[in-house]
Amino acid sequence: MSEPVGGEDDAAGTRRHSRGELTAEVRAAQQGDEQAFRVLYRTLTPELLRYAGVIVGQDAEDVVAEAWLQVARDVMRFDGDGPAFRRFALAVTRNRARDLVRRRRRRVPEVTVPWDELPESRDPLTGGVPDVAETAGARFSAQEVLELIGTLPEPQAEAVVLRVLLDLDTKGAAQVLGKRPGAVAMALSRGLKRLAHLVERPAETAAVRR
Repeated sequence: MSEPVGGEDDAAGTRRHSRGELTAEVRAAQQGDEQAFRVLYRTLTPELLRYAGVIVGQDAEDVVAEAWLQVARDVMRFDGDGPAFRRFALAVTRNRARDLVRRRRRRVPEVTVPWDELPESRDPLTGGVPDVAETAGARFSAQEVLELIGTLPEPQAEAVVLRVLLDLDTKGAAQVLGKRPGAVAMALSRGLKRLAHLVERPAETAAVRR
């Protein structure tokens, strides 16, 4: 799907809107305002690409294009505010990505690591996101961090992306994933432990990145 055509006004409008302040644009888009839909598209597409990229890799652009086609069809029936629309777009993207994974008929293999060898992490429900995310961000480029996250089992990778990179709370991530908050918290904790294992062991991390 090609990006909607727009000029300087589109870019300025995008800068004025954070991803959590899109309610007015959602309402306007539902009334047929194409400019408002462009704002939604340009604001949300970068993080949809990051999320899809962790699940399907280089096919992320195709997945996001399919997702926006569905979003455009369903926007009139959508009922919610800007943050809810963001979760909706993420959920549609997830569904399209999982459809592609099923078509590929393959799964990302898990790397078995004994739990007693993994560093402890804070409770993601009560103690915030562990420092491993900041450590990874300090040592690797954004693309390398995404590649590392992509080596995690899919439920863990999705939880890490939604909670750490896209800054959804546990409840919001659970709504996108269609799971209970407790299951998302557990996947996040395990994913961050595995990520810490990779970050703290340069030789293994280099092997993954190759």
